[in-house]
Amino acid sequence: MFLLLGAAVAVAIYVGALTKDLPDYEVLAKYAPPVTTRFHAGNGALMAEYARERRLYLPIQAIPDRVKAAFISAEDKNFYQHPGIDVTGLARAIAVNIQNLGSGRRPVGASTITQQVAKNFLLTSDQTIDRKIKEAILSFRIEQAYSKDRILELYLNEIFFGLNAYGVAGAALTYFDKSVTELTIAESAYLAALPKGPANYHPFRKTDAAIERRNWVIDRMVENGYVTKADGEEAKQQPLGVMPRRGGAHLFASDYFAEEVRRQIIQKYGDNALYEGGLSVRTSLDPQMQVIARKALQDGLVNYDERRGFHGPIDTIEIGGDWGEPLSKIAALGDVPEWKLAVVLSVDGEGAVVGLQPEKEASGKIVAERVTGHIAAKNMEWAYRSARRDRKNAKSPEGVFGPGDVVYVEPIEGEEAEYRLRQPPKVQGGLVAMDPHTGRVLAMVGGFSYAQSEFNRATQAMRQPGSSFKPFVYAAALDNGYTPASVILDAPIEIVSGGQVWRPENYGGGSAGPSTLRLGIEKSRNLMTVRLANDMGMNLVAEYAERFGIYDKMQPLLAMSLGSGETTVLRMVSAYSVLANGGKQIKPSLIDRIQDRYGKTIFRHEDRTCDNCNANDWAEQEEPVLTDNREQVLDPMTAYQITSMMEGVVARGTAAGKIKLDRPVAGKTGTTNDEKDAWFVGYTPDLVAGLYLGFDDPAPLGRGATGGGLAAPIFNTFMQEAVKGTRPGKFVVPEGMSLIPVNRKTGMAAFEGEPDTIIEAFKPGTGPAESFSVIGDLDEYAPPEEILRNSPQANEAVTSGSNGLF
Repeated sequence: MFLLLGAAVAVAIYVGALTKDLPDYEVLAKYAPPVTTRFHAGNGALMAEYARERRLYLPIQAIPDRVKAAFISAEDKNFYQHPGIDVTGLARAIAVNIQNLGSGRRPVGASTITQQVAKNFLLTSDQTIDRKIKEAILSFRIEQAYSKDRILELYLNEIFFGLNAYGVAGAALTYFDKSVTELTIAESAYLAALPKGPANYHPFRKTDAAIERRNWVIDRMVENGYVTKADGEEAKQQPLGVMPRRGGAHLFASDYFAEEVRRQIIQKYGDNALYEGGLSVRTSLDPQMQVIARKALQDGLVNYDERRGFHGPIDTIEIGGDWGEPLSKIAALGDVPEWKLAVVLSVDGEGAVVGLQPEKEASGKIVAERVTGHIAAKNMEWAYRSARRDRKNAKSPEGVFGPGDVVYVEPIEGEEAEYRLRQPPKVQGGLVAMDPHTGRVLAMVGGFSYAQSEFNRATQAMRQPGSSFKPFVYAAALDNGYTPASVILDAPIEIVSGGQVWRPENYGGGSAGPSTLRLGIEKSRNLMTVRLANDMGMNLVAEYAERFGIYDKMQPLLAMSLGSGETTVLRMVSAYSVLANGGKQIKPSLIDRIQDRYGKTIFRHEDRTCDNCNANDWAEQEEPVLTDNREQVLDPMTAYQITSMMEGVVARGTAAGKIKLDRPVAGKTGTTNDEKDAWFVGYTPDLVAGLYLGFDDPAPLGRGATGGGLAAPIFNTFMQEAVKGTRPGKFVVPEGMSLIPVNRKTGMAAFEGEPDTIIEAFKPGTGPAESFSVIGDLDEYAPPEEILRNSPQANEAVTSGSNGLF
């Protein structure tokens, strides 16, 4: 008796000592596990996921009974009956462990779901008696403090399933690419089998063991009355059906966009918020427009690259044995699914027979079937020209490549097993499309392929915009006393600075003499732009460039007026958006809204207010309107004038014949020194887009490679598809402006029936010059005879050698 009493006292002291060090189980009430952050496109489609632990927290009410039944059957069939410890199960485990003494087998556990919650949240995984006793004590306390449903909710959201998946919702997506509500009996049972040891039941490496364990869980579900025997037998006949879900971007063609959003989230909130915070990020991406932008830029890059010739094969492999095995090890461009890697098996004057890279199952196993195709000579003629200096041009397919060479091919629609030869271009570029009224970025392409290069040329590449910068020089002029009809001398000029002489030239040489500002924009005259900037002063030009967000700090050097500074496509498109929307400040944004894990909005791009939008009822009040409190950074009249002038670029200027839309469109070409970059930025009343082409290591694109010849056609291809099915808008003339016909050459008012006239927009108090006035040195120039002959004010024509306005 005394021995029993003494033993009881000793046990009590031992247990009491253990309870002093027990962690606080009340922390479970504030449980906030690492949760997956999800990006969504503007239409709500899932775009990308980021997490250290792939977990989506679900309340117990959102988890189907079928799924809960699977886990209870697999882990703790008496969960809803026991007080935290299953005494029957514990006794059974003790008996089994006694029988296994000396066998070397691992001891059998008898942990309930509550005990697993105690261990996973509050204790270590040490296999000791102390830990098991602490676990039991905590289990009793947890059961007293929380409901069974709350305990099960904690368990189902915390457990590890392998493949970096945590929680049942994350596991459903990772293994089956489904939400929890879509899981079948067999799928639920397989997930319930994994917590015992994910590596032991790996879907591909341990398939048989996985199926056996899954079927065991199904049998327990039948035994416990959760599933009928017939349904259980049917479920056991199904394959595992695991389809691993990849991380990163999920929406086709969205890789560059998603990566830019990821960088912004980290910059704004930090790594932990992105990978553990469970943020819900609604982006501005238009998925359909993004696909259009990707194709337009890719096709443009490929067309240019193929005109330069063939770079050579991607790789070379042995084809004497099974060519599929070595070919499968070469990484293809995963985000260019239209193209396939292929190995040349034979080649002759008619073409080449190629073997396509074998497909792989989700497990990584190569599909046994080997598929071949044919490249006809006519579908690879572009490759006869070699882009390599160490090789001569070919005259037939046999001179292009040989057996064993690995190349890219693209299937020809409507021709079975026929392919055309392709190659990843060396030239790159970036494209951005934006809503000019809100600054929402609708599409962004950062290069030919994200798999080829993650560098985003739309936001990270600092490039010279060339002549696409000129509209902002002219906008500064129009905002400060000049008109579209002001005349500037287009003639050679020398600028002396610091003992050095700078002699800018027009593209292609030559000059046109006295010309209007409109002609200067339309024909992209460098000499006129330099004279205009010199006349205004570069400090004013720099102020406007910074106001539009093109540069943070612009050096007031005359060469900068020709776009010799460096900026990004995104900044240029944002600046053009100000012109398109009537001069309102734009804050470009890829993110519409961010919510935290609890659904609270912590960021919203839209900052316009609507004071009366939430009225409870209508009492004949005025309908609510959005208050636009954005800064007016440019006079709306100036914005219209420069827009009208850039409509002329498309109609008659450097982009003439390249842009063909069913609505008004304005834009500007850009070509940098030595033709290293080709730009086009333009807009309709409701959409702005801009792009450039150039080598990452800047090098000449080739003689005649201009913004009008290379970039404008890509812009046109994109815009034609992007605006298809939308209602054409118009560029609205601000109230108070006068529309007056003027002579294109003189800028003076045109008389009725006068040829070569254009309707020009003038601000109140301004109008065509009454006499011929020129900005620039006219010592060597006299008014052209046709000006004197055709102008009704010929007898008042004046020439001036000053730099003033007349």
